[in-house]
Amino acid sequence: MKPDYKNWMPKGMVVTSVVLTIAFALAFAIVGMAGLADSTLKTVLRIIFGVLSIVGIGVSIWMILMYRAFSYEGKRQMQKQIIQGIAEYVELPEGGVGLDVGCGSGALTIACAKRNPRATFIGIDRWGKEYASFSLKLCERNAEAEGASNVSFARGDAIKLDYPDESFDAVTSNYVYHNVVTRDRKALLLETLRVLKKGGTFAIHDIFSKHKYGDMQPFIRKLKSMGYEQVDFIDTTNGMFMSKWESTWTELSGSALLIGKK
Repeated sequence: MKPDYKNWMPKGMVVTSVVLTIAFALAFAIVGMAGLADSTLKTVLRIIFGVLSIVGIGVSIWMILMYRAFSYEGKRQMQKQIIQGIAEYVELPEGGVGLDVGCGSGALTIACAKRNPRATFIGIDRWGKEYASFSLKLCERNAEAEGASNVSFARGDAIKLDYPDESFDAVTSNYVYHNVVTRDRKALLLETLRVLKKGGTFAIHDIFSKHKYGDMQPFIRKLKSMGYEQVDFIDTTNGMFMSKWESTWTELSGSALLIGKK
């Protein structure tokens, strides 16, 4: 039994794009062969379907490249590299408990649990329809396939965590908060850090672009003024997880890892 962590570029989206592109190309050809009495209409339709075909080809190629880059089975395995890279920063004490916010298919939760076999890790997600292929059952199957018995999963919402203050020895998250529709994503970070124990560690990876988060430096200074012993903000597009070029065409530009200790 092998784990199935899915792909950040859903296969269904790739297939849909390819099918639509083929449909547009066929429509372009059919209109060209059709004996329409109105030549102007024929020309307009040919232009429309031709443009749609060209755009579809471009989008389909981009999606296929994204799918191949993120695939756990392919050569690049960027998705796997990011997950394992984040997990390397997470160390829990014996008997400790960690929380992974927005666990998706359970990849980061399981990776952290396997690195900390004498601790336990909880992965939470709301498993919305935006990523229909991700589910609680999928996470549980992946944990079983990986032999990770020190992990569990539950429904939860990053906006309001259903846990008391200082509940966990570590908190993690990967590419979650930039997807949440809100004007204040820094508030989401604070909500996650609220449940971190004194002395606990955190590792949060996201697209920290100024468009989505604003300037992160004042926030880092705020965390330090709140008593966090260590706060590091690491650009992961400089060769750490991906190159600058890869981050641009995979739409992951601005990716950074916020790590530290309370």
